Amino acid sequence: MMPTLAPIPADQPLPHRKTLREWLIPLSTRTTAWALLLLAFDYTLLLAAFAGTVLLHAWWAKALCGLAAGFVTGRLFIIGHDACHQSLTPHRGLNRWLGRIAFLPSLTPYSLWDVGHNVVHHGYTNLKGVDFVWAPLTREEYAALPPLQRGLNRLYRSGWAPGLYYFVEIWWKKMYFPNRTQMPTRRPIFVKDGLLVSAFALLWAGGLVAGALAAGQSLALVLATGFALPFLFWNSMIGFVVYVHHTHVKVSWHEDKAAWAKAQPFVSTTVHLTFPFRIGALLHHIMEHTAHHVDMSIPLYRLKQAQARLEELLPARIIVQPFSWRWYFETARQCKLYDFRRRCWTDYRGRPTSARRPQIA
Repeated sequence: MMPTLAPIPADQPLPHRKTLREWLIPLSTRTTAWALLLLAFDYTLLLAAFAGTVLLHAWWAKALCGLAAGFVTGRLFIIGHDACHQSLTPHRGLNRWLGRIAFLPSLTPYSLWDVGHNVVHHGYTNLKGVDFVWAPLTREEYAALPPLQRGLNRLYRSGWAPGLYYFVEIWWKKMYFPNRTQMPTRRPIFVKDGLLVSAFALLWAGGLVAGALAAGQSLALVLATGFALPFLFWNSMIGFVVYVHHTHVKVSWHEDKAAWAKAQPFVSTTVHLTFPFRIGALLHHIMEHTAHHVDMSIPLYRLKQAQARLEELLPARIIVQPFSWRWYFETARQCKLYDFRRRCWTDYRGRPTSARRPQIA
């Protein structure tokens, strides 16, 4: 049962993270049966979508099934993300195996995601030089880039290419057999997990080929809609999600670790993006992201309640943003570079595009 607490006025100091997590303790209980049911349900949806790319004859029907497979891949990834945080079930070993299984359709090596996401991103959210996810450049850093890299940065931050950003900068460079520059630490489990997702990719493609031959379907069309399209959609989906989680004119980045720590980054650097028509539920409530950063042990099936609890007790503290495409592309227009001296977002000319945030004392 949730204890009765009074909201903390916005002019009062933010309670310590330990206190915030104590508020959410009743919501951190995990259920193995529910986790297994969610995983089985989403894999059933995924296999049905793959079957559609093989058995349906119209190209547009195959394409729709491919897009659906990409979306369900995102749902499965969210389940794996919970397992990697050890928040899916009460059993650590089971979480590790369920996480690997859920990550397979997105070709995500479990152990590398664990390091990059759990250790780096959650440990140092929006701390420049450590957190690498959508980290903004300064005007000086941007000017020092060669023309091709400047053009790529503009494309990434145009709002039209979150999938390209994720595929190149996260998956290819940091997840799929990263080199020593990207991952100086070398562990045998990294290679094993890379080989595991590679074997799944071969099995996936091979199954589509066998199905296409048996059904007398075009191999090229089946592979395009059953393999390439889901993977491309998945990259766009995850690139978009991680962008909107931590990019907003009210969200600050930091380059000084002491100031970053004082800013309570688990609350101030996350966005709760809201959607109509229960779209948030279709995304396994991953958009209730402040609660997730406050306490990673809360399972996805309790995040909605946890987020509501935080917003009730911390009025005017949490960034709650109703989603619209107008807002999204306006954010992409405004959040190009970051000025750490003036503590604000700027355009590519260095002109401020957001309010200057106060210095942390």
